[in-house]
Amino acid sequence: MTQQSTQSPAIFDRRLLQRRRRRAMALGAATFLLDHVAADLAERLSAVLRSFELAADLGTPTDAVRRALADRVATVVAVAEPPLTEAMRASPTVLADLEALPLREGTLDLAVSALSLQFVNDLPGTLVQIRRALKPDGLFLAALVGGASLAELREAFAAAEIEIEGGLSPRVAPFVDVRDLGALLQRAGFALPVTDVDRVIVRYASPLALLQDLRRMGATNVLAERRRVPLRRATLRRMMEFYGARFADPDGRVRATFEIVWLAGWAPHPSQQKPLAPGSAKMRLADALKTREIPAGEKTGR
Repeated sequence: MTQQSTQSPAIFDRRLLQRRRRRAMALGAATFLLDHVAADLAERLSAVLRSFELAADLGTPTDAVRRALADRVATVVAVAEPPLTEAMRASPTVLADLEALPLREGTLDLAVSALSLQFVNDLPGTLVQIRRALKPDGLFLAALVGGASLAELREAFAAAEIEIEGGLSPRVAPFVDVRDLGALLQRAGFALPVTDVDRVIVRYASPLALLQDLRRMGATNVLAERRRVPLRRATLRRMMEFYGARFADPDGRVRATFEIVWLAGWAPHPSQQKPLAPGSAKMRLADALKTREIPAGEKTGR
């Protein structure tokens, strides 16, 4: 009898991702989105009224998060995949695969990540590893690229490929939907899970300028099932025409949407708030809302 593999399917070519990030560094990396997320992460953490001695920055491609947390966390160790920036080489950094984290159980006060975990093939497994590495009442706070990102580019490419090539090919990654993340956090054992979305609109002189920025972000197509033949010039030209026609502002600049999905959860601890058991509430919902309770089967008045 053959043994079935339990390994997660490879959605992303992670070796190709590393090569694309090396190319981005050589071109001069575009880090504006990472810098925005790092600043937002520090602001969100400032609302947490407690101190953090030891934190791990998981997979963030630059030292932006570490710099943002310098005044908030005593020690931040980066757990990163190559390539490393010069700043990361000069700071405490551990080279590791994000799907096999080298973290001891119950050692971290805080785990953070910025725009990296969306490229993990086994996200549920990675979340379990993060939760185990946290001390009781330790916090996990991360930002991922969400499923609505680059919706304009998806639509323009789809229209161009249908017209020019008679079919579609996967070009923009199917990033996780915010509605699924809360359930994933609970499955991984996190308490008090919270998710929310931030949408960043960036305007470009042309669709080609957007594509150039994506190259400098290391964010071009790394899907394992991507088409292996070069993009046809006619398809690219038609895509840019569709993009300009559908998503240009009156001044001629085009819009690109980046969806940032935030997720947070705590390692369980007895001191944390617990949801009330069904039937244990001391006040009826109708009383709390200051309205009349309507018995089952009774119709509301008009």
